[in-house]
Amino acid sequence: MGLMHAFARAAPRSVVAVATFDHGTGPAATAAARMVRVSATELGFQAVVGHAAVPGANEAEWRDARRQFLRGVADRFDGRIATAHTRDDQVETVLIRVLRDSGARGLAGLYAESEMIRPLLDFSRAQVASYAQAAGVQWVDDPTNASPQFLRNRVRRDLLPALTAMRPELPAALLGLARRAATWRRSLDELTAGTVLLRADGSSLAVATSDLSAYSRSELAVLWPALAARVGLAMDWRGTERAVAFTNRSRPGARIQLSGGWEIARSRDSFELRRWRPGNGEGGQGKGLTAGPGTGEGNG
Repeated sequence: MGLMHAFARAAPRSVVAVATFDHGTGPAATAAARMVRVSATELGFQAVVGHAAVPGANEAEWRDARRQFLRGVADRFDGRIATAHTRDDQVETVLIRVLRDSGARGLAGLYAESEMIRPLLDFSRAQVASYAQAAGVQWVDDPTNASPQFLRNRVRRDLLPALTAMRPELPAALLGLARRAATWRRSLDELTAGTVLLRADGSSLAVATSDLSAYSRSELAVLWPALAARVGLAMDWRGTERAVAFTNRSRPGARIQLSGGWEIARSRDSFELRRWRPGNGEGGQGKGLTAGPGTGEGNG
């Protein structure tokens, strides 16, 4: 609500639609979606309201359903998604990923480049709330935000305050770590952009075997997640280990399945990361692929 009102004041012509999603978690979620729709209309914006077909059971399911809806609205209006994530959200995200032993890609958190823009990321949650109060903006606090059932709430309400009381510099240190990780991630993405052939619709990519053969296991463990990210696949450590072992040991004609319906297939000249489907050939020569920026016949 604060973000919407800020756009209405500062850049109303940049807003093509206001999208809000009812997760189906209860009356508060429905009331919040209704409030957004009414307020957006009063401000002269077109409002689009989505509803969960099946209420999610956890934060990950809520996030996935919301993102799918927002991406659909962005495609419909040929726009980009703007969210109201704050600096506090970033601190919490990075701490959660530290607890989960994330690598550098994950530690970038909300600083990582994506299809979303986050205009409020340098502001604290308290600053946004203060602005909303001063502007007379109403909002709904969903009861799930206070439930200890969810990890983020436990981090927000208990763990982070306790750690910060012991080490006041912790939030700034986490933000600094995330900035360094985002810079490293961006550099790695630029490197891999010159080594792949990416299908025009982004559904698969091919990498020349000669481009991967020179790397060690530890280097491949860094490269494969970066390559997978180019087709929207977040590769976990298990998938990364399988990809590394497959790169070192496989022969032409072999393939392995990854989670989420993806597979890696090896041909004589390339490794192809693609959606798995019955009847997939064992080739993967890169037919029908278009070279991405900086490529030269698939060789970086």
